[in-house]
Amino acid sequence: MATRRIISTEKTILDKDDDDLSSAVAGQQQSSSTAPAVPMDVILKLLAFTFAMVVVPIGSYFVSVGTIFRGNSTYAGALAAIMANVVLVGYVIVAMNEDQSDQLEAKKKGGKKD
Repeated sequence: MATRRIISTEKTILDKDDDDLSSAVAGQQQSSSTAPAVPMDVILKLLAFTFAMVVVPIGSYFVSVGTIFRGNSTYAGALAAIMANVVLVGYVIVAMNEDQSDQLEAKKKGGKKD
């Protein structure tokens, strides 16, 4: 069997990690940002569309099966699938508009600096 001898002057991986940590702490204090990585309005939009993705198709199924389609669950299920796609397309449109508004704001800031 081949084994590796550790020379007493050679540092092990654990020793190197301890030195790196102590030099980073002694050299400078690192500030940490407590701001969230994602803005709150984005999180609220995601939560709203998640809630809509659950409630709208199920609600449209149960409302339409008894009132509009008079017990025909096939048509009510198709309506629920359509409504799920409507919510999904709505989310995509809102996300694209938000992305475009961010790009427009960046262009305005770039134009003001010149």
